[in-house]
Amino acid sequence: MNLLVMILAAVAVAFLLAFLIVKFVPLKARPVISILLLLAAGYLGYLIYGAIMEPINFNKEKKVRYAKVINNLKQIRDAQIKYNEAKGTYAKDKNELITFIEGDSLAITQVNNVEKEVELGGGITKKISVRVVDTVDFEPAKNYFKDVDYKGMFNVPGTDKEFTIATGMVEKVAGLNVPVFEAKVDKASILKGMNPNLVKQELEAVENDQIKGEFVSVGSLDEVSTGGNWPPSYDKAEALAKKDEKK
Repeated sequence: MNLLVMILAAVAVAFLLAFLIVKFVPLKARPVISILLLLAAGYLGYLIYGAIMEPINFNKEKKVRYAKVINNLKQIRDAQIKYNEAKGTYAKDKNELITFIEGDSLAITQVNNVEKEVELGGGITKKISVRVVDTVDFEPAKNYFKDVDYKGMFNVPGTDKEFTIATGMVEKVAGLNVPVFEAKVDKASILKGMNPNLVKQELEAVENDQIKGEFVSVGSLDEVSTGGNWPPSYDKAEALAKKDEKK
């Protein structure tokens, strides 16, 4: 809208100046006036170009910032999933997660199908195959995070903030409550220093290809989910980057 107003104002001023020059400016003075107008036109063009490029550059920069934040959120999610596998719940804060990664273990299981004979009644029996999960060994949790800065993953990149971590319980089905977690940070902190008007628009984003709402988050306290609220494009970009690294 601001760009459209600027262009319309420029056109109106140009017509007005042209009329005034033809009507009132002597012929001898017109070359000087023409040079001044060319300079003014160049400056106006610069302003219009800046107005066009600002949202484009904003979108490029925000995606770079978001990608770094999302990478850390994915690491926190992976750590919480491993914690849940071992404990049956989620860590309430970063200290619990770090302690778990550094000193706890995860069971290595083996699945076997075992035949079992069951009675159907009247002396009739039937053999059925039963799936049995056995624990065969244990592996240090730290082995799953060899290439991860698990102590630094709680820091929000580009800011002096840490992710907010919360846990809770949600009723998955009637009578069955399951643990949930959420890690998040407000967008305003991530986009600090950028155009305030564009930041305000970003906080109100509702499009499917955008990160909706005021936060970038993973997990949920309202439903059973370990997904993030970012669009698939961020996951695709990461997958392509990993693919390129392998080449």
